[in-house]
Amino acid sequence: KKSPYDGNYGSFTQLVTVMAANLSSIGVATGTLLHTHLHPTPSCALHHTVFVKLHSFTDVASAGRKCVQFRPCIDIHEGKVKQIVGSTLCDHLGDSSKLVTNFESEKSAAEFADLYRNDGLYGGHVIMLGADAKSHDAALEALAAFPGGLQLGGGVHIGNASTYLQAGASHVIVTSYVFRDGKMDLERLENLVHTIGKERLVLDLSCRKKDGKYVVVTDRWQRFSDLVVGEKSLEYLAQFATEFLVHGVDVEGKRLGIDEDLVHILGQWSPEMGL
Repeated sequence: KKSPYDGNYGSFTQLVTVMAANLSSIGVATGTLLHTHLHPTPSCALHHTVFVKLHSFTDVASAGRKCVQFRPCIDIHEGKVKQIVGSTLCDHLGDSSKLVTNFESEKSAAEFADLYRNDGLYGGHVIMLGADAKSHDAALEALAAFPGGLQLGGGVHIGNASTYLQAGASHVIVTSYVFRDGKMDLERLENLVHTIGKERLVLDLSCRKKDGKYVVVTDRWQRFSDLVVGEKSLEYLAQFATEFLVHGVDVEGKRLGIDEDLVHILGQWSPEMGL
């Protein structure tokens, strides 16, 4: 099937099939959802650059069986759709000296959302990689183009979560708000669940390796928390959210492939979460 964004889905499907087979061999199919960014890139043999994201997923239609599923993602920075090495983002607006951008699209976030709506690709992400007005407006335009089809993340807190849901987001993705000074704030998390319901909440547990363990990082992945990704933490937090989103921050955006050790942990310990 040809895409108006220079994509050759036949070739891409072949690549996805090979990736899924390889991931299954190391445990992904036992309980991990494979996320990909679909960003058209010029002069690329497959016309798409694939960026991997992972989190727990249960295929309800398959009677609880785990599976690998692909979802799109729209990362927005300064109002533009970009693929950025997330660990190079800085909290200080205007400080782009360390920012590494792999790709910037000429298409708007709304155009990508419309493409995903036409192709029936539900559950994708709209992520605001900055608190600027242009990114906020672009995110709202994407939600309007695909109401109920996209999750929204980036600066989400109890004061704006309901607004984004009313604007068309199927779920909101939250990380930094439920952490304070590197520690999880259970009162904030419980209040957020009470306000919007766990069925509309996705917890972002993106993590980096520290002392041999995967530790959740917050504040644009610059601050280590005290939360280790493992069996007990995943099981406990499942009561507050319908999904987890987990980036392997050490490799994200660097075109280094997947973090296999993290995949093993997610494949082994991801809890059953009703979607």
